[in-house]
Amino acid sequence: MGTGHYFWALFYFASLCSASLANNAKINFREKEKKVLDQILGAGKYDARIRPSGINGTDGPAVVRVNIFVRSISKIDDVTMEYSVQLTFREQWTDERLKFDDIQGRLKYLTLTEANRVWMPDLFFSNEKEGHFHNIIMPNVYIRIFPNGSVLYSIRISLTLACPMNLKLYPLDRQICSLRMASYGWTTNDLVFLWKEGDPVQVVKNLHLPRFTLEKFLTDYCNSKTNTGEYSCLKVDLLFKREFSYYLIQIYIPCCMLVIVSWVSFWLDQGAVPARVSLGVTTLLTMATQTSGINASLPPVSYTKAIDVWTGVCLTFVFGALLEFALVNYASRSGLNKPNMHKENLKKKRRDLEQASLDAASDLLDTDSNATFAMKPLVRHPGDPMAMEKLRQCEVHMQPPKRPNCCKTWLSKFPTRQCSRSKRIDVISRITFPLVFALFNLVYWSTYLFREEEDE
Repeated sequence: MGTGHYFWALFYFASLCSASLANNAKINFREKEKKVLDQILGAGKYDARIRPSGINGTDGPAVVRVNIFVRSISKIDDVTMEYSVQLTFREQWTDERLKFDDIQGRLKYLTLTEANRVWMPDLFFSNEKEGHFHNIIMPNVYIRIFPNGSVLYSIRISLTLACPMNLKLYPLDRQICSLRMASYGWTTNDLVFLWKEGDPVQVVKNLHLPRFTLEKFLTDYCNSKTNTGEYSCLKVDLLFKREFSYYLIQIYIPCCMLVIVSWVSFWLDQGAVPARVSLGVTTLLTMATQTSGINASLPPVSYTKAIDVWTGVCLTFVFGALLEFALVNYASRSGLNKPNMHKENLKKKRRDLEQASLDAASDLLDTDSNATFAMKPLVRHPGDPMAMEKLRQCEVHMQPPKRPNCCKTWLSKFPTRQCSRSKRIDVISRITFPLVFALFNLVYWSTYLFREEEDE
């Protein structure tokens, strides 16, 4: 009988234990969360208007740690000097009034979607032009409250921020665009912003920009002092490098081609007036259109940009080629060829004098059939014009030969019609224009690439 009572006692105890475990397993932790929220955020228990205390419950300023995650950068506008960015913004601070029992670690954190239920830092973006929250399908925002009173606030926002640019090296430039965050009403005596330790800024992998490359980013502090006090401020400097390949294909190579095409007129005959005029005017108008299109995509700044130097010099070369033809045409029709005519007349007179001297010498040597050879007088009689002319010819032949001029020798090799000066202008231009343009390219690229390395 004793053994039976012992068995029923064990059975009853096992039933009680199983019922207790079943009750524990059926605990509704969502209901527990509601009770905890009502307990810590109930009426008369928590005032969202009062800031949290300082570190370790002191009366110092509340410390808010910030980190951001850059999701995308949609555009960087050179004309309006702004850029658009989408990011996840996070703040974390400790509010000891929000501590609660985690039920032996079963409540990891409480989640809120209404930011006005707890105290929030009054942070704003100081260089913001436009901004909006994301509300599809639900507002992209949450607040997590941890058992130790730590609060995590996260929100997804899109911003259009001002980015003052220095375009002196455009398009070989680098631009620094900042993201500034500051407190609006709380001074550093009440609120201090700090970057989160470790990795305060994250950037999405494979971030693609149309004409820029994000080289690096730097975090810093930018506290500002005004008449109303000192305010805490954080900033992120994003260093963008402009992709040069786009401008090389769209601007530099076409401009070089236009300049080279304008040199074709140097190889056309000077009589082909319609062809040379059409070529010069067409290249000049095309270069002017190219320049105006480039300037339309840039803001009207007061200083000279690198692209302005390039387009200006290319336009000057094209215009110079057109002026060169005007000079050639003028030289072929006006008195620029008169010196050549004068030289031809002098050569003709010299040939006539030589021919007259030869005729006179032949007359002296001629004799009739009954006469003997007449001896020429060894002594020159004064006033004898024939003797003077022969002496002058002997002196001319006895003069030492002059040193040849390299330039004249080189120019004489070209098959020009009587070496006219108008034709020589074309010959000189065929060599001078390419050499000067090559020298300009050497100076241009060495100067601006060296300045780019200095800025870096």
